[in-house]
Amino acid sequence: MEGASLYEVEKLALKKLKIYKKSKFRFFMRAVVASMFIGFGVIVAFKTGNFFYAVESPLAYPMAALVFGAAIILIAYGGGDLFTGNTFYYTYAALRKKIKWSDVLKIWGTSYAGNIIGAIFFAIFILLTGLFKSPSVNDFLLHAAEAKLEAPISELFFRGILCNWLVCLAFFIPMSLKEDIAKITVMILFVFCFFISGYEHSIANMATFSISYVLDQNPAITIPAIIRNLIPVTLGNLIGGVGFMGVMYYYVNKPFMDEE
Repeated sequence: MEGASLYEVEKLALKKLKIYKKSKFRFFMRAVVASMFIGFGVIVAFKTGNFFYAVESPLAYPMAALVFGAAIILIAYGGGDLFTGNTFYYTYAALRKKIKWSDVLKIWGTSYAGNIIGAIFFAIFILLTGLFKSPSVNDFLLHAAEAKLEAPISELFFRGILCNWLVCLAFFIPMSLKEDIAKITVMILFVFCFFISGYEHSIANMATFSISYVLDQNPAITIPAIIRNLIPVTLGNLIGGVGFMGVMYYYVNKPFMDEE
């Protein structure tokens, strides 16, 4: 089953590459949409968690982690391209000599840029809804954002590694499953694991920080502070997807894949 899933990874990478080569703008827009899907997940997670946070309930993070799974379902079934998942797909396909490394780097750059733009656009839309004017509605979101910004750089880096390892598994493992209910359950479970553990996802952070920044209700949320977080988290996500997923799965399965 694992070998079959790895062939699906190859097919997915080649399909995405075809879209990129046919129209770089369309690929870019897919990345924009994916980041906005993450934004939906961020909003529903922190707004749900805020009900519990407001009464100092320990269920704030578990409930937020549970409903954040909506984001991965939107991406998996609604389409889109996340930089974090692409670090795995394209690394594995490139190691299998199905894709050139030069194309891999271009696709990573395009998807990352699209994810940033999508996070900013979504934050502006949220601001324009007027649903988040009251600071009491945003306490949990702003608290979480500030904690991420104040964490030590080295810790952010390793949280980023573990996060993308789990997130890539959340997309990879369901490839061997046939029933949609089973796939969705596994995806939600893995996303719950990364969220509740406190790991760092660069694209989710983009959405969280963008929304927090435009609300302008916490002076600790500044552009320099956001960049300070995103650099180590992005590098950690890159190592998690490239090293612990792409390289590792290529190395341990190479003898079996070559025989087929």
